[in-house]
Amino acid sequence: MTNIERDRALEILQMVGNDVKKHYYDPKFHGVDWDAQVAQAKAKVEKETSFNMAMSHIAAALDSLHDSHTFLIPPRHAYVHDYEFRYQMVGQHCFITEVRPKSDAGTKGLKAGDEILTIDGYTVDRTDFWKVQYVFDVLRPQPGLRLEVRDSVGNARQVDVAAVMREKKRVADLTGANAGADIFDLIRQGENRMHLLRPQYFEVGNDLLILKVPEFIFTVQAADEMIGKARKHNALILDLRGNPGGSVESLKYLLAGVFDKEVKIADRIGRREAKPDVAKPSHDPFRGKLVVLVDSRSASAAELFARIVQLEKRGIVMGDQSSGSVMEAQHFNEKLGLDTVIFFGASVTEWDLIMSDGKSLEHVGVAPDQTILPSGQDIANGRDPVLAEAATSLGVKLSPEDAGKAFPFEWPVE
Repeated sequence: MTNIERDRALEILQMVGNDVKKHYYDPKFHGVDWDAQVAQAKAKVEKETSFNMAMSHIAAALDSLHDSHTFLIPPRHAYVHDYEFRYQMVGQHCFITEVRPKSDAGTKGLKAGDEILTIDGYTVDRTDFWKVQYVFDVLRPQPGLRLEVRDSVGNARQVDVAAVMREKKRVADLTGANAGADIFDLIRQGENRMHLLRPQYFEVGNDLLILKVPEFIFTVQAADEMIGKARKHNALILDLRGNPGGSVESLKYLLAGVFDKEVKIADRIGRREAKPDVAKPSHDPFRGKLVVLVDSRSASAAELFARIVQLEKRGIVMGDQSSGSVMEAQHFNEKLGLDTVIFFGASVTEWDLIMSDGKSLEHVGVAPDQTILPSGQDIANGRDPVLAEAATSLGVKLSPEDAGKAFPFEWPVE
């Protein structure tokens, strides 16, 4: 790490530390000595030899608050990085869910349905699973990972998987010069991301609409379109599996579309008084039967939606225990430099959310009314027993095989 990079890391620490100190919802920081945490991180950064490790020390300071919504948003890396396989917790087990064709992971024989036992020596555990992904995908992307895996028939082995790493420009020209090529690259990246996050539909006659919502980032017009399609059917399965949350306003729009009365989302507890978050009904909500699907990656607004459906007895929730990552935060976007600008920031929790039963979902999650977990062999064979059982509960026949074809996985455009 050069002296310039070290100075940048120290500035990032100072700015992020100030954002947390000024805006964190608990002025006592749960008993954590925040100034001492920042000082410890500063001492480590001053001795560090790697910029990525310097960012890890800053991230560790924020992690001391043990808060799902308070974390470092480090500067972007000057390369595109992808291990080219996806994995998630199912119950207490970690399964590979997708492997990109012709990837190193695929060549080495990794398959959907394989269970990951360790990643670079770390035992995979549901409690800190998100930290493993955050470290290896965001803070310190590795050239490769050493996995200990067990296939769907019980055979264990060790696999070294190489990541794809493609260099990008270290400096992007966003002034419109050079025919604006860098700006158009960013626009295309945004369009590709929005394509992957679009709502998707699967209809089973007039009886059932299955609506998959990947993230709460939609407008009121988009919510109206979703509910308009749902009203043409007797029942709705809202698939929030893998949904990490998003905007509180988008959450309100979707709640308004399935309730015929005002519903309370949560009381907001922070440094200053605030009115409770509530969702008011739309003029023509969907009134049919409702099932909500969640899994270990359902977080934040997705968890709030599912729990409100339970508390208000509007429908039933099926799937896996959700992630327990439920606070209300704001992203503070920062930058360093003038002509050459480095962008970074921090997500800082401004409100704890207490639901109508007097409880928080943070570190707890939503317990489904009916727990249904796919097995390794289900994943390996493309079966979706969760969606199939949800359809059955609504009187609609849908096999696990057909359910698994409802929403084909799409890899990001390279």
